[in-house]
Amino acid sequence: MEEIIYNSSGFPILTSVIFFPLIGILLILLARSNEMIRSIALGASLVDFVLSLPLLFHFDSSTYRMQLGETHSWIPQFHINYTLGIDGISLWLVILTTFLTPICILCSWHAIEKRVKEFMISLLLMETAMLGVFMALDFVLFYIFWEAMLIPMVLIIGVWGGPNRIYAAVKFFLYTLAGSLLLLIAIIAFYFAGGESFDILALMKGKYSPVFQFWTFWAFFLAFAIKVPMFPFHTWLPDAHVEAPTAGSVILASVLLKMGTYGFLRFCLPLAPSASHAYTGAVLIFSVFAILYGAFMAMAQSDMKKLIAYSSVSHMGFVTLGIFAFNIQGIEGAILQMINHGITTGALFLCVGIVYDRTHSRLISDYGGIAKNMPVYAALLTIFSLSSLGLPGTNSFIGEFLVLVGAFLANKVIAVFATFGIIWAAVYMLWMLQRVIFGKIVKESNAKLPDVSFRELATLVPLLILVFYIGFYPNPFLNRMHASVNHLLEQMNAHSAYALTWKDLFQSLFHFS
Repeated sequence: MEEIIYNSSGFPILTSVIFFPLIGILLILLARSNEMIRSIALGASLVDFVLSLPLLFHFDSSTYRMQLGETHSWIPQFHINYTLGIDGISLWLVILTTFLTPICILCSWHAIEKRVKEFMISLLLMETAMLGVFMALDFVLFYIFWEAMLIPMVLIIGVWGGPNRIYAAVKFFLYTLAGSLLLLIAIIAFYFAGGESFDILALMKGKYSPVFQFWTFWAFFLAFAIKVPMFPFHTWLPDAHVEAPTAGSVILASVLLKMGTYGFLRFCLPLAPSASHAYTGAVLIFSVFAILYGAFMAMAQSDMKKLIAYSSVSHMGFVTLGIFAFNIQGIEGAILQMINHGITTGALFLCVGIVYDRTHSRLISDYGGIAKNMPVYAALLTIFSLSSLGLPGTNSFIGEFLVLVGAFLANKVIAVFATFGIIWAAVYMLWMLQRVIFGKIVKESNAKLPDVSFRELATLVPLLILVFYIGFYPNPFLNRMHASVNHLLEQMNAHSAYALTWKDLFQSLFHFS
């Protein structure tokens, strides 16, 4: 059966969605005023979001096959093609990217006053790169988009970030570059092992030796674990979040981190299924460590942004836990939780940015009692905090519940330890709320802080709607991923786990016969 359903209309919808932000960049280069630059960037991102909506309406949830596909010969002598497609695993990540980019531009409207043109170009360039990662079905094309994301994100942190922005940007660059090199090695290995092809879907059909799967699995795993980031590869994340401007933190937490978990689903599991089965125990343990470590570190923070950054480490631990549970509840819960985390954590960073723009402080101790003069802000921060800790009726509850069900089916002990992460999430989020919006006003200047503006509401209300929509009616999200997840599990279950000896590994390294 053909693995790709090509777009019969003839209109290259996926290419249009990926590259439309570049048209916005061309127009921005011609603009002369900052207001015009902001308006063009916002308009381009909104049009791109509208362009992406037909992907939802034309998506066939009954099949696992890649849909709306496009393919063109690119570098034929090396079998490199321009091939695009989406399935139930990538669909919602594409929509999340186009949905959040206008919000990031809108939240930067007054926060970024210097080099506005370069900032908006960086955001739109990063949108194109992220969309390409989620749609590429050729390894070379995927890697180009993967690397293209790195430069604008480094610039956003290093140019428009806080006092230690250079340190944070260099640290982010070095970590990501290390992961990218491992990813490149794995791609080259599959090229030669799979008959000199970079076609991702064709490579998934190949049968690879246990030793080959071992090395490529860990190359893929380390590359994607750094991007997630999983414990203990997480240390770049708090620094990047603290120093990045609000828009940078939102796009980093909401989309960039998902590139790592998407890599697990798209490459680790189907390309090295036996190795994924064999080492799932180690990954589940790392996931639980991430959940608990992130929660404990969040409790110890005095900076609101750093608290949310460490909470991201904890929440992304639930995502990897669900993925490596290897059952439909766990994987669908993990994909849904990727979307939920993008919505809720993005909203929390926006909330921090709102008060930071007014006070230029992120320290929890500098606040207190602001609910008296900022009631709308206090209500929004409370709702998003309750969503983050998984309150029933909110989006995160559905995702975490499915992940825990999947974890319980895979390993009851692991599931029990993972539930403590939810308990501690309630502790650090509610404690933060108590100190920031309730109690006495710590500083007299805080008594005069204005409530959220119309523009700030425009960034938060769409996220608020999704918190409750997914919380009460998640079926439209789950139904579209069901066939793809089932097919992935069929690929996984066709391979049993195996045991490798040290002799096997040394022979593979030194070519002993």
